[in-house]
Amino acid sequence: MIAAALEESKSEWFEDARHMIRQLAFVQDLITADDLRKVMRPAPVSNWTGLAFTAAHKAGDIEWVRYVRSNNKTRRGGSVSEWRRKSEGIES
Repeated sequence: MIAAALEESKSEWFEDARHMIRQLAFVQDLITADDLRKVMRPAPVSNWTGLAFTAAHKAGDIEWVRYVRSNNKTRRGGSVSEWRRKSEGIES
């Protein structure tokens, strides 16, 4: 029963994250996981944020630019990937 609830939570969270990544990429030139964390509820599992960006990349919505230093205190200045909208990707 717990696994079924987590699986439903996972699909909902990833759907919401993908939508927010698309929205952020449309309104900002460059985005990071820090940007997603600011506008979305926390991921139930810590690595889901990165997996959401990987899924958006594989779907052709965004492309990797470079690594930058995180502004999130919990990341303690660690590196995060910076992404931008692919020119032939997201349509308004």
